[in-house]
Amino acid sequence: MTDSAASGAAIPDDLVQVGYVSGAFGIVGGLRVTPFSVDADALLSVKTWWLDKPTLRSVSVRSAKMHGGDVVATLVGMRDRNEAEALKGAAVSVSRSEFPKLEEGEYYWSDLIGLDVVNLEGEALGKVTDMMHNGAQSILRIAPVPDPAAAPDAKASERLVPFVDQFVKTVDLDAKRITLDWGLDY
Repeated sequence: MTDSAASGAAIPDDLVQVGYVSGAFGIVGGLRVTPFSVDADALLSVKTWWLDKPTLRSVSVRSAKMHGGDVVATLVGMRDRNEAEALKGAAVSVSRSEFPKLEEGEYYWSDLIGLDVVNLEGEALGKVTDMMHNGAQSILRIAPVPDPAAAPDAKASERLVPFVDQFVKTVDLDAKRITLDWGLDY
């Protein structure tokens, strides 16, 4: 699906939200963006962002750099702090095809969400619903496979598994599957 945005540019099919505008920065229209990833490499390297406020539109990034845990950026055409303040709360998205290339064995969180998870015995553990970071490593949030034999009101617990070599044995993006060294009873 390709639509026309408020800016007149075609909306990419592969937009991924990578952060949100948390406020203005400085007096000449800089933005403070809170990234969803620790390194924020998509925000720092991609020169076209998509903002959803007031309507979905593309913007050209003049400059972007880390400042504390946030990204501060200036956009082409943004002239003052009031324009920047008006964007507070806007989702910042980037075309997935523009993400920087990764080294072998590295993955973007957005590529892992939705993958099926099995253990070494081939038992289904669930599906990756989200990722989080605990300061030391990334964590897979895995929703359990529904058990048809369970009571209708029974709620299975989600699994939180560190995304580290000790537990993650393979990631197969083509097959949409992650294999873990993780038991059903953990």
